[in-house]
Formats: sequence, C-alpha cells, structure tokens
Amino acid sequence: MFHPAAGLYFSIRSIHATAPRLRFLLCPIFWRLNKMIIKKHLTVLSLILCAMASLFHASAVVASEKSVRANSELQLASVHAVIYDLESDQEIYSKNADIPVPIASITKLMTAMVVLDAGLPLDELISVNSEDRDLLKNTYSRVRLGSKLSRREMLKLALMSSENRAASALGRHYPGGRQKFIRAMNEKARRLGMFNTYFADTTGLSSENTSTASDLVKLVVAANQYPLIREFTTATSHAATFRNPRYKLSFVNTNALVRRDKWDIQLSKTGYTREAGRCLVMVTEVDRRPVVMVLLDSYGKLTPVGDAGRVKKWMETGVASTISAQAKHYQRERYNQRLSVAASDSNQG
Repeated sequence: MFHPAAGLYFSIRSIHATAPRLRFLLCPIFWRLNKMIIKKHLTVLSLILCAMASLFHASAVVASEKSVRANSELQLASVHAVIYDLESDQEIYSKNADIPVPIASITKLMTAMVVLDAGLPLDELISVNSEDRDLLKNTYSRVRLGSKLSRREMLKLALMSSENRAASALGRHYPGGRQKFIRAMNEKARRLGMFNTYFADTTGLSSENTSTASDLVKLVVAANQYPLIREFTTATSHAATFRNPRYKLSFVNTNALVRRDKWDIQLSKTGYTREAGRCLVMVTEVDRRPVVMVLLDSYGKLTPVGDAGRVKKWMETGVASTISAQAKHYQRERYNQRLSVAASDSNQG
C-alpha cells in the first residue's frame, strides 16, 4: 500500500539530490522519513512541519549569504558614508568614514542641541540683525533684517529648511553671545566622543566646521533623543509670521524624502557648501530596522536622495545598484583632494 507521506518523501529526496549545500539541513528529515515509511510511526502533519522548518532555515542561510555578498557590492556616490544599525548597535557599512571633512548645515543639529540644553524660553521673541548676514558665502535669505520670531520657530526654520539667519540668530541670543555658544558646541562634541569634530560657527557656512562620517553617527544618535529635533527635522513645511515688520513666509523641508510615503524618517538634516558637497544624515526604518544614514559629499544635487534609495534597496533585497562613471570620477578627485589636504596639514604640524 502506498504510504500517504511517500510523495513528500520523494520531493525532499529530490531536493536533497539536487541541492547538495542544503543536505546538512535535510538529512535529519530524510532519515526520519525512511524510518517512518518502514515503521509507519510518524504522522503526515509531523512530516510537513519538519519540512517547513528545514526549508525556513535554508532560506535564512541563503538570505544571510546574499547579505554578505551585498556588503561588498554596495556602491554609493557619496565620498564618505556610514550606515549604522541602531538595533544591533553596529556599523553595517562604511566608506572613508574617518577622514575629517566640512559638514555644512549638518552643523545645525548641534546648534539645536545646544539651544535646547540651555533651557532658554522657546516662546521668547528673538531678532535677526546685520550680524546674521552671511559674509562668508553671501548666500541669499528671505528673512529680513530686523525681523522677530519666537526661538521655537527660529529653531524649526534652521532645522527644517536650513535657514542660516535663523541659526545665526539662535547663537547670538545665547547667554554670553555667539562665542560662548560655539564653545558649548565643541564641548558637547567632546562629551559625545566626537574627537575628530570642530565647530567654528552655528550655521555650517564655515568650511572650518569639520567632522567625520563616524563622528556624525554619534551626533545623529544624540540628536535623535530630542523629540523637538525629530519633529522639526521631519516637518514637511511651515508658514512663519514675522514681526517688525509683519510679514509671512512659507518654508519647506530641504529633504524631499520626508514627503514620500515609502520612507519612515524619524530625523533628517541636509547640508551643502561647495567645500562640503551635498550631505544628508537621517534616522529611518529600513526592512523593519532603525538605521542611521550618514552620506557626505555626494555627487550632484539629487545624489544624496539616490544614495539613500540605494541603501534602502540593498538592505531590503540584497541587490546593489550601480553609480555613474561621473560619480566615480568625482569620488576619486575629492578623495585625492582630501588626502592631499591631510598630508599638507600633517607636514605643517
């Protein structure tokens, strides 16, 4: 009489023969099936459960191998990068992560933390004056000199839309003034273990504001502990009503990803200067894992967004996308420039 489990037996036997690398998983089932058919002691349900368990483990092995392969294949257009898994507290990808480079408006995350640490009244009106003009890069701002806005809204504009006059005003209205504020920024960096980081201003316009991708992971993790920073950096837009004179301006988030449904972003900050290139840091969830992405000196205006998408795809599927030849050329040039500057600084020291 044909045993009801014989079909399952021959299916597993076929898999066993055609997939030698899974034999160590299937051997126990194979042996039990032989014994069952001879002695007819096991039930069909038991066999099915055993087979499902083995195939599940086999899939896990294949997925693990795929992940290992992908780790060496991931390509990013950013010159410096770190992907950090907050759940395991481990770095899962890094690239030129320990070279100090200008960080542009990523600076404003530290600016925000120092403001909030000081416990200054958030509803207090603070003003923008001629000291808040950008004399380094001559960047344009729609915020008029003489304007007043609450410290809370100035903080939101600095974080969400990277408004430089707002960030400058926040530092100037600190007890002891801007220099005391900058000192507090550097002291905070030391406490966070950011020993390759230096701040020279509150906006990030100065190319002397430098850090490494590894240090910025620490900055992002620390900033993520502040609910107001998480809220303001992920807000999609804000309409601010200024006083003296009274006028209204609308602002949008500089990171387009916060407006995309497929992204779950808990914290975000962009940055750009000619020296720093395009920069993006985020805390987001990918494949049900909370991760920090630090992407510095990306090639092209949309490249940080593209790199974030490449990381997401790589983590979710194990498939690594390619980058353009222009991006590769840019990386070589920028990396060589960094090495040249580092060697020059070393010789002068």
